[in-house]
Amino acid sequence: MATNKSFSHTDEKGRANMVDVGEKPVSKRVARAAGHISLSEETVELIRENGLKKGDLLSVAQIAGIMAAKKTSDLIPLCHQLLLNKADVKLTLFPGGISAESYVSCNGNTGVEMEALTAVSVALLTVYDMCKAVDKKMVISKIELLEKTKSRI
Repeated sequence: MATNKSFSHTDEKGRANMVDVGEKPVSKRVARAAGHISLSEETVELIRENGLKKGDLLSVAQIAGIMAAKKTSDLIPLCHQLLLNKADVKLTLFPGGISAESYVSCNGNTGVEMEALTAVSVALLTVYDMCKAVDKKMVISKIELLEKTKSRI
């Protein structure tokens, strides 16, 4: 089998491989991600009025996203465990839905983009879970990495 050097998470036989980052220098790593969930106007109004049976949606989804960033290596098989300096998720309610944006940082030898993407994904999944009884047409979309930086410490 030919080796594809462009995939760092496979070994010479094409099997899954956790990359050894031990020799990489520790750097300040930052990543931001964003996503969206479309909601009916009725659901947006319920959220605005804090009228959902499951409680304060925006606070619960924010906390879920932060927790998800901290647990990313438990969810994504080849992700490294990282000691995060900061994880945050901001949710913005607007007519037609909610946007989520995450910010994650650490001082480490690998990036935090998976943590940022996981934070947004789980925050939006939490919105979905909390609204599924009242909105059958929700759509999660546009989950993307907005920024990934590395700088010397």
